[in-house]
Amino acid sequence: MSFVYDKLLGGKQGMVGLLILAALILVVFPLFLDAFRLNLVGKYLTYAFAAVSLVLLWGYGGTLSLGQGIFFGLGGYAMAMFLKLEASTPENTAIQSTPGIPDFMDWNQLTALPWFWEPFNSLAFTIAAILIVPAAFAFLIGVAMFKRRVGGVYFAIITQVIAVILTVLIVGQQGYTGGINGITDLRTLNGWDITSDFAKYVFYFINAGLLLAVILLARWVLTSKFGRLLLAIRDKEDRVRFSGYDVANFKIFIFCLAAVISAIGGAMFTLQVGFMSPSFVGIVPSIEMVIFAAVGGRMSLIGAVYGTLVINFGKTAFSESFPELWLFLMGGLFIAVVMFFPNGLAGLWQDYGHYLTRYFKFKRFGAQTASAQSLGSPQSAASDLSDNNDMESSSQNHAKAADSGATEKDKMSSKGSTAGMVQRSNETGLGV
Repeated sequence: MSFVYDKLLGGKQGMVGLLILAALILVVFPLFLDAFRLNLVGKYLTYAFAAVSLVLLWGYGGTLSLGQGIFFGLGGYAMAMFLKLEASTPENTAIQSTPGIPDFMDWNQLTALPWFWEPFNSLAFTIAAILIVPAAFAFLIGVAMFKRRVGGVYFAIITQVIAVILTVLIVGQQGYTGGINGITDLRTLNGWDITSDFAKYVFYFINAGLLLAVILLARWVLTSKFGRLLLAIRDKEDRVRFSGYDVANFKIFIFCLAAVISAIGGAMFTLQVGFMSPSFVGIVPSIEMVIFAAVGGRMSLIGAVYGTLVINFGKTAFSESFPELWLFLMGGLFIAVVMFFPNGLAGLWQDYGHYLTRYFKFKRFGAQTASAQSLGSPQSAASDLSDNNDMESSSQNHAKAADSGATEKDKMSSKGSTAGMVQRSNETGLGV
């Protein structure tokens, strides 16, 4: 029980924060939003996976990645490949020159399904690929970088370059990846229509449940010995290395874990939205993911979710009202957060939340006092009368004790004076 309370829930404060977040995304949003808006929130929550992964990697690990869109895209493309193959049966593609292959392959004069697409006919293989392929790719990058002690701004730039390379590769290989348009027209999952409103609701709750599970997993990692070493590496890397730990292995592990979490978000994005394109792989989405984590608080797992929701709600509102200015507004928001609120929304709550809590406690105490004074109930009157009787009996007891003390004192004084008279008479030879 203590393991669940302390390690997974993060104590009383962590449990309250998690329950509030769960109530918001599992109860409040589904009750008050229509299907279209709820699907938008579901899309925002897929981005929150990447933001949570950056809290682990950047906030606690001290390693900033500007290429989380790489892993988000790998997970999304893996799921899109499975869905596209299911939609490309010979019956559905009978009008193509080569039935049984995706439409963009037929447009690019391919006559057979490429070998690396074949395994994605299996859902089990697809789920495994969503987890394994991003982890393996992150492992290769991590070994190449961290074993050579490449970090800081250099690592951030390298991940950004890899995101650009992958985007160019996807766009250039149009016959295999769908090119700039991506993989579209995804309709069914094992024969189940994923475009219906009911399917959107189901995917929303699956998405929310997976996000909460990822937060619990991340808390368990951070409250373990590994998490404490991760913080030590962030603050004093050389000291940890001189203590005998292989710092590179710790960084590789957390980088791979962050990649897998981002890939899960990418796969859920494909199911939630119904397509995947290279626009979610490159530099812009990767930097936006960093903004989500920064606004929410790069040391707060729950704050990263709130930051993602706030930024995307603002992005939607700005783009609808000011379509030509919303990028500048987003950039200004990020600059303002970095300059004035370096710890994000979570830092604001930590710094000023106790004032709000104290205010509500004071208001509640004042209301209780006023109600007690205005009620004047018989029970309170009887209590007051009982208190008065107790005070009177107590004062009488004190008075009796004082009188008794005075009598004893007079007796002692009389005895003392008699003894003195006897002694003086003996000294002078007079009898008494």
